[in-house]
Amino acid sequence: MNRIYELLNLHIGEEDKNKVKEDVQSNISFKGANLWILACAILIASIGLNVNSTAVIIGAMLISPLMGPIVGSGFALATYDFTLLKRSTKNLFIATLAGLVVSCLYFYLSPFKEVESEILARTSPTIYDVLIAFFGGVVGAISITRIEKGNPIPGVAIATALMPPLCTAGFGLATLNFKFLAGALYLYSINCFFIALSTFLVLKYLKYKPIQTQNPALDKKVRLTITVLMSLLILPSFYLAYNLLQEKRYTQNVNTFIQKEFQLKGKTIIYKNVNFRSNPKRIELAFLTEKYDSLQIKEFNNKLADFGLENTTLVVRQNNSDLKQEILSEINKNQLNVTEKDLQIQQLKTQIEQKKIGDATTEREIKSLFPSIRYVYFGVIQHYSDSLKAKPIVIYHSEQEIDENLLYNWLKIKLKSDNLALIKE
Repeated sequence: MNRIYELLNLHIGEEDKNKVKEDVQSNISFKGANLWILACAILIASIGLNVNSTAVIIGAMLISPLMGPIVGSGFALATYDFTLLKRSTKNLFIATLAGLVVSCLYFYLSPFKEVESEILARTSPTIYDVLIAFFGGVVGAISITRIEKGNPIPGVAIATALMPPLCTAGFGLATLNFKFLAGALYLYSINCFFIALSTFLVLKYLKYKPIQTQNPALDKKVRLTITVLMSLLILPSFYLAYNLLQEKRYTQNVNTFIQKEFQLKGKTIIYKNVNFRSNPKRIELAFLTEKYDSLQIKEFNNKLADFGLENTTLVVRQNNSDLKQEILSEINKNQLNVTEKDLQIQQLKTQIEQKKIGDATTEREIKSLFPSIRYVYFGVIQHYSDSLKAKPIVIYHSEQEIDENLLYNWLKIKLKSDNLALIKE
């Protein structure tokens, strides 16, 4: 037992508690260098989300100083330091607001506003996000209490992923996509809260002593206030984690139901929408060719409970006109998301078409009008006068003399150009 205790003992290699407090306090404020680093990290993360680059996003998370006030909040709660708690929450609010403003401004000015996979991944929190934030916070809290800080700190910054959801919220604000804004802020709040909670629990386990003042009545009041505040924060966290777990299980059950009842029987689903938060919960499906009558749909609804889908209604969308309208509407939305790259490609195509003055068909027509012509070359020459100008040129080879004026006038009409050079080879 003693060997196991030594293996798991967190007091081995522990830093002096006063030194830990000084380090925590020094990383809380966002002014001067810290504020510049935060702004640059936000811009880097926004660019990473914009170009869908995981490596760039990881880089932004590594240099982000956002962990400071969150860890400070957990430390303050564990030591009943009301002054430190106010400082930490104030600086966290400033950092969050700065993150929203900078990322919103970037995405507003950016010509690229497509929803990439890295953005989508930060809009729908799951139970895994809770677990990652909590255990990442545990590792972070243990690391700051060590004499040797070691390698975990960079890993914690990446795992807890505070910067990407904050920048995704800025994207939602810039594009007025309030669903993305709410989902990303929700994920950001989950990460902040569970990092602070895990810090609180680790410091309590390490028996960090509450601060003492010369006023016992004030000490008691501060402890009572923070205890009530901590209780109000912890209780919703259990509900949040439980609710996310239930949603994950429900989604898995829905997928199992759809697979066994439809996909394994060769039915092609073209539309699926699952609403976990409605009452009753709702599953909407539409099929490529299959049609079901009311009795069959009722039978499917009766099977839902067998898959753990209680209080759920299955709706089969069979009104083709309504469904087609929704699909067309979605296609039209996607077509509006034309990227700058698409525009550049289209401009280049237009320029090529403008410079293209002849083709094989034009050459055949010339040879039919003038049988002695053996070959024809088409091209464009550019010359400078007061500005850059393009001049069409046609070079031909004929075995006999032809009426060049007739050919020249015909080419002007055919090629729609009065500024034409006709050269005999």
